[in-house]
Amino acid sequence: MNAPLWQAWFHGDSNSRRYELCLNIHIFFENVPMLADPLSDVLSLLKPHTYVVGGFDLGGDWSVQFEKHSGVKYYALVSGSAWLAVEGECNPIRLDAGDCVLLPNGRRFVISNNLAFDPTPFEDLPESGWNGGIITMNGGGDTMMLGGHFDYSGPHTDMLLGTMPAVVGLRDENDKAGLRWVLERMRQELSAAQPGTALVVQHLAHLLLVQALRLYLSHGTGRGAGWLFALGDAKIAAAVEAIHASPGARWTLPALAEKAGMSRSKFAARFKAVSGSSPIDYLKRWRMLLACERLTRRNEPVSAIALSLGYESEAAFSTAFKRVMGCAPRTYATRG
Repeated sequence: MNAPLWQAWFHGDSNSRRYELCLNIHIFFENVPMLADPLSDVLSLLKPHTYVVGGFDLGGDWSVQFEKHSGVKYYALVSGSAWLAVEGECNPIRLDAGDCVLLPNGRRFVISNNLAFDPTPFEDLPESGWNGGIITMNGGGDTMMLGGHFDYSGPHTDMLLGTMPAVVGLRDENDKAGLRWVLERMRQELSAAQPGTALVVQHLAHLLLVQALRLYLSHGTGRGAGWLFALGDAKIAAAVEAIHASPGARWTLPALAEKAGMSRSKFAARFKAVSGSSPIDYLKRWRMLLACERLTRRNEPVSAIALSLGYESEAAFSTAFKRVMGCAPRTYATRG
């Protein structure tokens, strides 16, 4: 970018030169290559939205029972300690300051500082105890806990998330350090509402969800199977990133194995063990999920979507789409 263009902007030489500057900036950023980011891709298709974000300021003996839920709930202790007992799990889990848990399977659970204490259903907590987004129980002061509930409006949740355990705990000291800023900022926003608090809390909740999933994937190899888990295996993730970066490329098993730095047989076996599908099936299904997203927008012809995703004709794409999704692309677009 030459100096006269910048001078034209500041000194008002001409509208045409200002336009030229803006055009150059736009072209520059439009051509900056973006890194493939499969986790962001998956979350964008899941479409997580925040149902509830709130906090608990707890004192004395307390116990709260939560009913079954859809989506993912999370709880994080800012201070104090507590016990988490999940329906169907043999042993309760102790939580200390900085610990964070995800509850992705929807089971009933109790959080308490005394499991012998009779739990109060969350729905029965007195409305008078709430101050903004935080409820105080028994005077508070002993334990601060933040929680949130994400549900997913995307239609392919089971495929994308796969099988996660009933409780996902993030307890490593390095993990805690990465979550502390988000938790403290969320506590401040909920404690003293300011203009824009609702939006700030929503973004912080999404940030916490992404950070928690990152940490889980970095430690969670072998604890589940599904597309999400392919991102937690360094070698498999390299192949997944290649697919997400160029979904319309002519990918073959040898080409993807090369991206992973593995032999074809070992790559195929490891990919299926981690993700629950073969590499080529993953490719086909990812293309179809991208197609679904674009079809629901209804601003592109089916033929253009087909060509961009690596199909030589609209007919070939329609056949593949119907095989995976159970209906023709135009029918799907109408339903969406």
